Amino acid sequence: MKRILVVGVTGSGKSTLARALSNRLGLTYHEMDALYFDGPGWSVNSELVDDVSRLTAGSGWIIDSLGSPEVRDLLWDRADTVIWLDYPKRVVMPRVLRRSVRRTVTREVLFGGNRETWTGWLSREHPAWWSWSQHGTRRREVAHRTRDPRFAPLDTLRFGHPRDTEAWLSSL
Repeated sequence: MKRILVVGVTGSGKSTLARALSNRLGLTYHEMDALYFDGPGWSVNSELVDDVSRLTAGSGWIIDSLGSPEVRDLLWDRADTVIWLDYPKRVVMPRVLRRSVRRTVTREVLFGGNRETWTGWLSREHPAWWSWSQHGTRRREVAHRTRDPRFAPLDTLRFGHPRDTEAWLSSL
């Protein structure tokens, strides 16, 4: 377990788990949203493919993402382990809603200097809407990829509830 993807829907706790794993395993953690968004207006990093290629060429890393379409296959080709936070909507939605309300109220600075805003809640790309609408699609995508022979031998750890993830993390 040296090249790890932590996957799941928005709000499942990918970043939190990836940071904890980084501390436990001594591997470098790269936050995909910070790599993807590089400036005001949620602008996309034009060097994303090169950046991700360079970061994943190393022998040990953790990335918290299924991967945007531009880098998805690259990430999955180079990973040796996928940790799948396969939580139901009833677990994920309260988390993503609390996080987005906190970020909006506190005007927390996010990736590329951006912030969540009250008007942003009306967008289909807002994390709450995205998590709700993409839950089934993401779940099917990850399930398909974990069975795809192109990505074998890829160790997959699939957790259906946060307590299962916490128990596993405690055992490391």
